[in-house]
Amino acid sequence: MRASSDLMRPVSAGVVSALVAFTSSFVVVLAGLTAVGADHDQAASGLLAVSVLMGAGSIVLAGWTRTPITVAWSTPGAALLAATGAVHGGWPAAVGAFLLTGVLIVLTGVVPWLGELIVRIPTSIAQAMLAGILFQLCLGPITGLAENPAAVAPVIVVWLLALRFLPRWAAPLAFLAAAVVIGVHLAVSGDAVTAASLVPRLEITAPRFTLAAAIGIALPLYLVTMASQNVPGVAVMKGFGYDVPWRRSMVITGIGTVAGAPAGGHAVNLAAISAALAAGPEAGPDRSKRWIASVTSGVVMIALGVGSAAVGTLMALAPAGVVAAVAGLALIGTLAASLRAALAEAGEQTPAVVTFATAASGVTMLGVSAAFWALLAGLAVRAVLRSCRRDPP
Repeated sequence: MRASSDLMRPVSAGVVSALVAFTSSFVVVLAGLTAVGADHDQAASGLLAVSVLMGAGSIVLAGWTRTPITVAWSTPGAALLAATGAVHGGWPAAVGAFLLTGVLIVLTGVVPWLGELIVRIPTSIAQAMLAGILFQLCLGPITGLAENPAAVAPVIVVWLLALRFLPRWAAPLAFLAAAVVIGVHLAVSGDAVTAASLVPRLEITAPRFTLAAAIGIALPLYLVTMASQNVPGVAVMKGFGYDVPWRRSMVITGIGTVAGAPAGGHAVNLAAISAALAAGPEAGPDRSKRWIASVTSGVVMIALGVGSAAVGTLMALAPAGVVAAVAGLALIGTLAASLRAALAEAGEQTPAVVTFATAASGVTMLGVSAAFWALLAGLAVRAVLRSCRRDPP
C-alpha cells in the first residue's frame, strides 16, 4: 500500500507539471508562430510538434538518467517570435531559422567552448533583452481591455483572483476564462467549428535559409533559449541536488528542435521554472523516484499535443483582444523575474536599461530584429563603461 502511495506522488506531480506547462503558455507559442508567418494550420502543427518533442525529450532524458529532467518548449523564444514579426522569406525562412537554432543547440553540446561563451554573456544583458521582448507582449491585457472590454475584463478578473488564491494556476485559469468567453462569442455569432479543424496534423514546410532570418530569428532565438531556459534549467536542478548531463541534454534537445522545425516547431530545451514541479518535494520524499514525475509529465504532454489543433482552432475564433490578453497575462511573472535579474547589480543597470529599451522598441534595422540590436547595444555600453572605470583618473 505504501509503495503505491509513494508512486502516486511523482505521478500526480508529473500530471500537474504537464498541465501547468501546456495551459500557461501555449497561447504564446501560437502567437509567436503566427507572427513570423504561419497560418492557422501551420501554427497548430508547430504546437503539436513542440508538445510531442518536449514530451518525448522528458521521457528519454528522465528514463535514461533516472533524474527528474523535464524538457519544455521555449516560451521566451516564442515571445521573441511574437515581438519580431515576419522576416524576408516569410514562413519558410522562419522554419529555416528554427532548423539553424537546433543545429546551434547541438553544437553547444558537442563544442565545449560554445557553451562557455553563452555562460559568459552577462546575466543582466541577457535578462534585459528578454524583458524588453516580453514587455511588448505584456501590454496585451491593457490594449485588449481598451479594444474589447466586455471580452477581456472577465479574463483579467479571473487571472487576478487566481493570482491571489491559486497563484500556480493563474495562467491556466485565465485560459479557461478565455475559453468560456470564446464559447459565448461563438454561440452569439453563430460561427461554426468543423470537425476537420479539430483533427491534429503536421504541416511540413521546406526550410528556406536567409541571412535576415539567421540574424533576426535564429541567433536571438538561440541566445534567448540558452540564456533564459537551458542555463537556468541546470541551475534549478542543481538547487534540488541533481546534476544535469549538459552535453547529452543539449544534443537531445537540439536534435529535437531540428526534427520539429519542418513541422513548425521553434525550439525545445530544458525546463526552468516548471522543472521544480517534477524535481521538488511535491514529487515525493523519495528522491530516487522523482524521475517518474518527469516521465509522467512527458506522457501527458504528448497527449495534450494531440489536442493542439482543437486549442489552435479555439484561439483562432477568439474575439478581438482575448488572445493577446491571455498571452500577456501568462508572461507577466516572467517579465517581473527578468527585470529583477537585469537590475539586480547597480553597476550593470545602465547597460541593462539600454538593452531593455532597444528590445522593447521593436525596431527592425537592415531586416534584423530588435533583440539582436539590443544585445549589441547593451554589450557595447557595458564595454565602454567598464573601460572608462579601468582608466586612471
